[in-house]
Amino acid sequence: MRRSVVIGAGLLLLVIGIVLSAGIGQLPIGPPEVVGSLLRAAGIDNAWAPVDPLIEQTLWQIRLPRVVMSVAVGALLAVAGAVMQAIFANPLAEPGVVGVSSGAAVGAAIAITIGATAFGSWGSALFAFAGGLAATLVVYAAARSQGRTEAVTLLLTGIAVNAFAGAALALLMFVGDTASREQIIFWQLGSMNGTRWSEVAITVVVGTAAAAATIGLARRYDLLALGDRTAAHLGVKIERLRLVSIVLVALLTGVAVAFVGIIAFVGLVVPHVARMLLGPSNRVLLPVSLIGGATMLVYADLLARTIVPAADLPIGVLTSLIGGPFFFWLIRRNRRRAGGWA
Repeated sequence: MRRSVVIGAGLLLLVIGIVLSAGIGQLPIGPPEVVGSLLRAAGIDNAWAPVDPLIEQTLWQIRLPRVVMSVAVGALLAVAGAVMQAIFANPLAEPGVVGVSSGAAVGAAIAITIGATAFGSWGSALFAFAGGLAATLVVYAAARSQGRTEAVTLLLTGIAVNAFAGAALALLMFVGDTASREQIIFWQLGSMNGTRWSEVAITVVVGTAAAAATIGLARRYDLLALGDRTAAHLGVKIERLRLVSIVLVALLTGVAVAFVGIIAFVGLVVPHVARMLLGPSNRVLLPVSLIGGATMLVYADLLARTIVPAADLPIGVLTSLIGGPFFFWLIRRNRRRAGGWA
């Protein structure tokens, strides 16, 4: 019963957020017109659909690509965070905290600097995936000690990866031209502004496949929570599962940040809240995190567009303002429970 209520509430909030985000802006569009336009696009005739072509153009060329991208990116980052927490067996794991998002951003920045984006949007996406995968492999290798994950090592490695990524981004800005510098700054701040349908299509197609694969592994993640030895006795191939999961996390994170830049803490906040509401079962946690991440980023993007009049606040700033205090609280909470980091 509680599970159904949480999922239903999450979906309702998501739908409301999508309608509000598509309608609010310099050109106000009422919720009936937004819904009517969506229904007409689905082939359903209705009396709510707008007749003004300017409204249709605003919806389908500017706002809806941005809304759909925020839904996709939030969902993918939340699922990536939930998977990292499952394979590291640590609630502090998150793509941004341990440097995966930064690694992906460096990969995309390299693509921008060397001109790989001239071959289309896939250029930056592939480089972002490679950067995210490299960062994830470094973190995984450093965090493993005697068959278990060390929380301190995990966090310290994340700090080191983030520091290196920051230096790499600064170097790329130094050697790049003016246009490259502007795009790299865009990565560092994170923004949905200027999203195009072609970018949305890549993110949704690749992200959906990766998210479906992770949800398909949910039962194995639940077994992994019992401990490596128990999970192995139950037929789980531990190292193969972790390596496959690492590739999926890099793919989820890489495609999520490939077009919108660094958006931190979504993968930390959303899975942890879902776990507090519904328990640790990944068969429930992963789908709920997907819904929660999409909902969180839709509302964050709406705030980014409206909180400062006539300005577009970088969405990465908002998520950090939310996630930073939450991360601090989570660290304090874990230390009180465990009596330390061990």
